[in-house]
Amino acid sequence: MNHDGRPFRGGFTRRRMLKATGALALAAIPPGAAAQSEQPLRTRPIPHSNEPLPVVGLGTATSFMSVDQAQVAALKEVVDTLIAAGAKLIDTASTYGDAEEVVGTLVEGAHARERLFLATKIEVRSAKASADEFERSLQRLRTRQVDLLQLHNVSRATQSLAQLRDWKAAGRCRYIGVTSTFSGAYDAMEAVIRREKPDFVQVDYAMDNRDAEKRIIPAAADAGAAVLTALPLGRTSLFRAVKGKEVPEWAKDFDAQTWAQFFLKFLLGNPHVTAVIPGTGNAQHMLDNLGAGRGRLPDEPQRQRMIAVLNS
Repeated sequence: MNHDGRPFRGGFTRRRMLKATGALALAAIPPGAAAQSEQPLRTRPIPHSNEPLPVVGLGTATSFMSVDQAQVAALKEVVDTLIAAGAKLIDTASTYGDAEEVVGTLVEGAHARERLFLATKIEVRSAKASADEFERSLQRLRTRQVDLLQLHNVSRATQSLAQLRDWKAAGRCRYIGVTSTFSGAYDAMEAVIRREKPDFVQVDYAMDNRDAEKRIIPAAADAGAAVLTALPLGRTSLFRAVKGKEVPEWAKDFDAQTWAQFFLKFLLGNPHVTAVIPGTGNAQHMLDNLGAGRGRLPDEPQRQRMIAVLNS
């Protein structure tokens, strides 16, 4: 059951989840993880603290929202692969179906809480409703404190982070932030960022969706906020655009071996991007994504050449 009394979709309970994954121990390295490059995963500092954060994390907006017994073992492999690589960041939200519950159970079973950077989001609500929502998130994630609490889908320039700051002061979250994936809300988002100076800004940013470069990422940089990129692989559009094509030979100059790494390294080539958080329910895709955090990154002339490839 979820903490609000609802069963997992398909009747998949936490007890059955634990049984299905063999108590979710990390004794077995996921297939392919041992073959990862020995290059260390790149980190970038969180500006407000200088705490290093690995530049590739995991989003849970789709694959973790609704699971059955057949899917949860695959999700365990995804989380195990992330941990084995030295990555930390898992981003979820109160509105992502059962994602918080699934993440909390997997992390608890793996005894991995201290090795992870857990981020979640609450919606824009009254103070009482927000408090109830946050308490539910903590219960579902099975933790007393999240690393990052974000105000989700900022839509009004007058919105305040005062309540989140109170929770931060009380030790219930370590950092606070704001998010938006709607370009129509960017006026409000920019105003909130510049006034409230959050620790983190999460925004929709991909090679074929670069609107955030114009105002939101510069505002975050001015405010000293870390930047997380939502939907960094596009809304499936990027892979459709290069279907049947080989990764350019010159992409080896910045160590991109696959299209996923090509797309993610483009974002990480922007020095103001702290981490990318592609979502996946496949451990091999997680391993591929993590490769974007290793080796060289493209410089600005290379990034412009990458855009030309995509446009062609």
